[in-house]
Amino acid sequence: MKTNYHTHTKRCLHAQGSEKDYINSAIQSGLSILGFSDHAPFPDRDFGLRMPYFELDDYTRSIDSLTKKYSADIILLKGLEIEYLPEYHSYYEFLLYEQKLDYLLLGEHFYQNPAGNLLNITQAQNTETYIDYANSVAAAMNTGYFKMVAHPDIFAMNRFKWDKNCEIAVDIIVEAAERTNTILEFNANGLRRGIHEYPDGNRPMYPHEAFWKKVSGTHIQVIIGSDCHNPTQVWDNYLPTSYDIVKSMGISPIETIGNV
Repeated sequence: MKTNYHTHTKRCLHAQGSEKDYINSAIQSGLSILGFSDHAPFPDRDFGLRMPYFELDDYTRSIDSLTKKYSADIILLKGLEIEYLPEYHSYYEFLLYEQKLDYLLLGEHFYQNPAGNLLNITQAQNTETYIDYANSVAAAMNTGYFKMVAHPDIFAMNRFKWDKNCEIAVDIIVEAAERTNTILEFNANGLRRGIHEYPDGNRPMYPHEAFWKKVSGTHIQVIIGSDCHNPTQVWDNYLPTSYDIVKSMGISPIETIGNV
């Protein structure tokens, strides 16, 4: 079975293609399930590179309509990728229970540190901040709002040598995922970004081998996500490559996310 739950459209302002374009690509590629997870807006703050808040209703209505139209061809799911900020608990509940989303995908690009400052993990100043980041991801999982964590090792894209802080951060995320039964995503888009030079060798920005070796041997469910930003990426060569990588580590990826 071919599935993908990590899909972006032109609404997020840094991808191409409409919902229909992705559906047509998914059907042509033989997918059984396509989940939309555009970057969610926040009602009172513009964090950039995401749909404006006024488009939220149109986004959900569009997917609802397309779900009925294409019901004979493919299962469509309605989700959003969003960061966790403690003050937005009521908003996550609004998205899940009033907008009736099928799932929220935690994409923790920015996070709130213990001092209350908002930081972008892709612009970390040192590896010590990874621990605060990991604690924020764990706190998000503890809420139960998020079905999956997208690119949980995205902090590895910073150009620091892998050290004990990285190990601590991984342990925090892995422990929380196993305890809360939250799915972790092996992100194919990190592979699309190519190989880069790092202090400890040449590698993709993410996924990071050291992270997934720690996942191997646990009971954590792992899913492959395309994180497609173009309809041609719904099922390209990076998806089967991702499956091969995780299987070589002794991980058996799941294809569907349970009752969704």
